[in-house]
Order: sequence, then C-alpha cells, then structure tokens
Amino acid sequence: MNVWKSVGTLCLTAGLVTFGLADNPVSTYHYLADPSAASDGDTFYILTDVDDYSPQENYNYDIVGLNAFSSQDMKNWTDHGMIFRSKREFGDYPNNTWASGIAVHKGRIYIVYPNGASGVGMITATSIDGPYTDPVKETHGVNYIAASYGSSVIGSCDQIAHCFDPGIFIEEDGTGYVIFGGGQNNNRPYGNNLDIIKFSESNGKITIDKNSLKRIDAKGSFEAPYIHKKDNKYYLSFNTQPQVIDYGMSDNITGPYTFVGTVIPGISSVPDAHNEGGNNHQGFAPFKGKWYAVYHDRRLVTADEHPGSCTQSGQCTNSPNKENHRSVSIDELTWNGDKMNKLTFTREGPKQIKNFDPYNTYKALTSSKQRNVRSRTDWTKGKPVVHVLTPLATKESWIRVSGVDFGNGAENLRIKAANVGDGNKVEIHKGSVSGTLAGTCELAKTSGWNNYTDNDCAMSGLSGVVDELFFVFKGSKDSTMGILEWEFQGTKREPEPQTAFGGKAWTVPGKIQAEDFDVPGYGAGNDTYSDNDSENHGYEKAKSAADSAKVAYRKEDAPSVDLYANASGIIVGYNQAGEWLEYTINVTKAGDYTFFAAVASDNQASSFVMSIDGTDITDTIYAAKTDVEGSFDDYAKVQRNVTLTAGEHILRMTVTGDWFDIDYFTFVEGKDATDPEPIGTDALKGIKFRVSSSMQYHVFDLSGAKLGTVSLSGMDAAQALKAAGYRQGAYMLKQVGGSNKFMTRVTK
Repeated sequence: MNVWKSVGTLCLTAGLVTFGLADNPVSTYHYLADPSAASDGDTFYILTDVDDYSPQENYNYDIVGLNAFSSQDMKNWTDHGMIFRSKREFGDYPNNTWASGIAVHKGRIYIVYPNGASGVGMITATSIDGPYTDPVKETHGVNYIAASYGSSVIGSCDQIAHCFDPGIFIEEDGTGYVIFGGGQNNNRPYGNNLDIIKFSESNGKITIDKNSLKRIDAKGSFEAPYIHKKDNKYYLSFNTQPQVIDYGMSDNITGPYTFVGTVIPGISSVPDAHNEGGNNHQGFAPFKGKWYAVYHDRRLVTADEHPGSCTQSGQCTNSPNKENHRSVSIDELTWNGDKMNKLTFTREGPKQIKNFDPYNTYKALTSSKQRNVRSRTDWTKGKPVVHVLTPLATKESWIRVSGVDFGNGAENLRIKAANVGDGNKVEIHKGSVSGTLAGTCELAKTSGWNNYTDNDCAMSGLSGVVDELFFVFKGSKDSTMGILEWEFQGTKREPEPQTAFGGKAWTVPGKIQAEDFDVPGYGAGNDTYSDNDSENHGYEKAKSAADSAKVAYRKEDAPSVDLYANASGIIVGYNQAGEWLEYTINVTKAGDYTFFAAVASDNQASSFVMSIDGTDITDTIYAAKTDVEGSFDDYAKVQRNVTLTAGEHILRMTVTGDWFDIDYFTFVEGKDATDPEPIGTDALKGIKFRVSSSMQYHVFDLSGAKLGTVSLSGMDAAQALKAAGYRQGAYMLKQVGGSNKFMTRVTK
C-alpha cells in the first residue's frame, strides 16, 4: 500500500507493483490524479496532484502537493517529483491543491491551483523544478485571484459553489485567462457555475484584470473546466455529473460556447481497470504535429497484483477495499476537421516520436516503465526540488528506457548515487530484464543519503538503436541506494583526484581557513566534503548583499556546505554529525605539534575528530559551549597535541556531535605550544554578544516554517524549548525585534 510521509524536507513515495509491460499509466510507483498538460514545442509537460495518502487524519481529500512529468519523445518520461508542496513554499497557503492547471509561455511555467474548494491562486517559475513564486501576491498584494474567504483580487468567488479546478490559457501575446469553478448552489446551478478572468503577463509578472470577470455557460458542466485552442477555435472541456469529459467550441475565448459532445468517455472502460469508474480530469496539448490527451484512471489500485483487487482474479473469498486512488495516463487525440474524436484508451500509450539520446544527463527516474521502485523528493525552501530514485533492490526492481539510439556505441555509464548499503549495484540489460548484459555498476559506499558520488562503469555492446534498455537494481536491502542521475558516454572518463583549494597545499605549521577545503575531484573516493542536506543554510544568516556574496564563496564546487559571514570573514556553520571536510596539507617537518581550532557552540555535545590519511590524530574534541545563552558569535579555542609525519597528506575534520561553527585551524610546532592568536587578539575580537534572558525569540523549523515564540527566561535555548513543549529536533531561533539568530537542538 502506498504511503506518503514527511521526514524533515523529504517526501517519500512507496513503490507499487506493476502489471505487464503496458506503458500506461506513466508512473506505477505512486498514485497521481487530476492531470493537465502543456507544451513549449520542445518538451511536453504533465502536471498532476499527489494522490497518495497524506499525513492528515482526514486523508481522502488532503492533496498535499503537485507532481510533474516531462518528455521529448512521448514514450520516456522524466518524473520531476513533488515540485510544489502545500503550506511549505509560502508558509500558510495554499491548504490543498486538488486539481491544478499548467501553461508555458516564453520559457516560464505558470500553474494555477485551488485552495481546496475555496480559492484560486497562481505560482510561476523559470523551470518545472522550481522554485516557485507567487505573482499574484507580488503584483496585487493578496494570495488569491478569487477566494470565498479572506482577500483576493476580485474580492470573492462570484457566488460559485466550488471555487476550484482552475485551468489556464495564455495567448502568444502574453494575454492570459484563468477559468475556474464547479458544482451548484441556489445562486448558480450546474452548467452556469464557471467563471473566466483575464490577466496580462510581462517578464514573469502578471496583472489580473478584475473587471474582466465573466460567467461562462457550459451545458452539463460539473467541474474540471479546461481551455485549449486549435487554429482559430477555442475549446472548453469539463467533467460532467455522469463522469465523462464533454466539450464546446467558440470563436471567442470568453464564449458563448456551442456544445459538441463527449471527448473522453467514462474511465470504467479503461483497460486493466476492471470496470471501476469515478471522476475524471483532463488536459489537451499539441506536440510535434500531434495532439495528446491526459486523464486519470484506476488502473493501479484495481490491478490484479494490487492487494485490494484480489477478488478480480478470483483468488479471494472476501472483497477488499480497492479505494479511490488514481493514476495518470496519456493517449493520442485525433480530430475530424475542427471536432475532437472521442478518445480511445490504450495500454500502450502514444507512439514514440523520436529516438532517445542517451548521451545527455537525465534525472534517475527517466523511463518508459518501472517495477518495484520508489522515489523521494528532497525539498528545500527557495531551491529547485531534487528527485531521487530509491529501488526496492531485494525484489525484481528496474526501470526501462525505450528506443535508445547509441549511435557508434557507448563505452561508459555514469551514475551519480548515494549508497548507504552493501553490495548495491545496477545492471544494464538489453531487450528484457534478463537480456544481454551490457555492463554492471558497483555503487561506491557513501557516508549518507545526501552524499552523492559519480560511479563510472564500463559498457559493451551498446550501439545503434536498442528498443528496450533495462536498469536492473540489485542489493541485499531495500531502499539503501539513492540514484540522482545517469548518462551514457562514448568513452570512459578517468577519475580525477581532489586538489588543494587555490592550487597549493596548506603549509604546516601554519593556519588553515575552514572554508578553504579541497576542490572535489571526479569519481568515487575523490569527494572533499560531505553535507547532510543539499542547502547552504548560510543564506539564512546573511544580513546584507555583501554577506550573501561571501556565502556564495564556494557555490560552484561545494554548493551545499553551510557557509556564512560574520565580522571575522567566512565561517563553516550548521555542522551536524556525519559531515566532514578535507584539506591537502604539506607538513614541512615530522614531529610533535599543537592543534588549535576556533569554534563556537551552544551545545555541550558538539564535537569533531581530526584525522590524516584516514587515521585519527585526535580523540573526540568537544566544541566547548561558548556562551551561557548559546550565542554562535562567541568563539573559544580548543586544542590537542598531535604527532605528524613529513610530506603531503589529506587532513579531515569529521563532525561527531551536532551544531557548532568553525572559523579556522592552526598547527603550531611543539607540544602544549602557545596559541599565536588567542581569542581577543585575532580577527574574532569584537564580535561577541550576549543574549538577554528576558528576550523573546521566534522559533522556526529547518524548512523556515514559524512554529511559535519562546522566552529564554534565564534558561539556555534547548531547555527553554523543551520546557515549552517542543519535541526532539533542531530549531532556528530569531530574536523578536532584533537581529540575533542561532540554532539549537532539543534532545530527549
């Protein structure tokens, strides 16, 4: 059974069993619903709801986010994951994104979403992966175009019963329209419960013409209004009470529309769905001279292999609940003149319109079919989403890519993956899961889920067009590998070693700036850092443009390492257990040295270990708590005696206890040597501050969502949070009315 979970900033989607090798639905590892479609001429996009279980108690209509797919050949689809999450990007809205619409204009994505059944808003981005902004709020200062409560551009939902299911259409000149509504009430009956409103677009900014709001008559309409255009005709389609998609035509986008008939029949006739019906939602878009229709069905939840459908194959004596989860499919739409022919549901889906080029870099979940896989979306506020393939490797687990044109031949496959298990590998087979073996990728072990490394694997026999190529995943434990991306290469790229930052090893004795760790190389074993998430949290502390520029110091070669700026320069902060940094050093003379580190912490358990060439040279060093109230701008020095051998080495700092900042290291010749830069005489002087025990602090989680307010009241931050009822975890505290900000952790 499919389950949606929230773990930090992770969205986990469980794998579903598949049936046969039919290409519909486009995804067999999570439930999806309410699709819409758009094309920019080069790429075809499908936008869907997430139809998995949500973490809310009343899960039936808690649609917690939007997923997206794209294709350039209409057979192989890239799953971009949950590109937008309700109540995450904007803090407190929207609540539920039940059925949304998508349009593409001049390289920009526009999505209109409902807030449950109570409002219609818009988001936009320059990439389908986001991050998304709210152009309605930016332009008009309100969250919604229309809402049945609170403030919106038009003030209300114009007496619409269900203010939801928006569709969007943008003309070539940037004039756009949003259509929405459904249901019935005393004021507006079925068929007269849709509204359309006009907007203008310029460089991503939109302006709603609130005076353009107009009611639309659509015979028998119940929900899911959608507008598309062919030649000079506009087509308004919608779901009806009998649960079929009907449509009308007009010479004017605002109507009146002449009713034509049904274009998508009831989904009970979908192959493999065992006559199970339900509501529907549609999208139509042209691509490369053809037209396509997207719709949802119940193929997955009613499949013979699904636990809820065992009565269909005569294997059960009872009747399990098949539930109402949906899946998304696509088929080619044909025309008779200017009329749409009734859609024919197929197992095969559209024909592939061009061969697949394997020599580009692809997100891992790019495939024409899948079996026993799951996926994870890593979501970071203000950043594009990262979608990860996590196979169920103890089962028959694979993805298939169709119509792959290798040309003169591929000799190498690069797979970027995190691997926290033993014996995980990816086999490449031609023709079938057990077909000719072209090569095997043994995945290198990494230190965590978000520590990805390149794996280069020799390939043979891959030339010309391979009709079906299978990535087969094998391992001793499920979901212990996270595959980020892959690409085939004509020749093998040899590993490249890490290099010292600036091209020269740090001299010992001497001082080493913590932010100047080595530049990563290429291939397994040539990483120079490990960070537990993909975000540089230092941007949260930037107080100026100059600070932001400092934080971006290593964004090209180490974008996830948490750097921030203070009076002494650039600091490595937000350190968590399991993270590490490496430095190339040149020890000029063998012997005894005293090691110093400038650190700040609010946590007695904060700690790290230093090693050289894989061997520890210190015990656990605790980053002494430097301020009673936990200020991260109050530094102290820690030290250890170490013995070093002459020559070039790799120095590593490994974090063993959470939450401390580090500015620099110093090696001084001799045991128990004198610190050449004691605190108060070096660059750190003058940046200390104390936190008043009477000050109030806002409390945020690591995604930036505000959780409440707490008074420190003489206690340190962790004690105050625990006393206020906060559970185990990490929190950001920001001074009410002030600029102080720091992180703390609540333990058991």
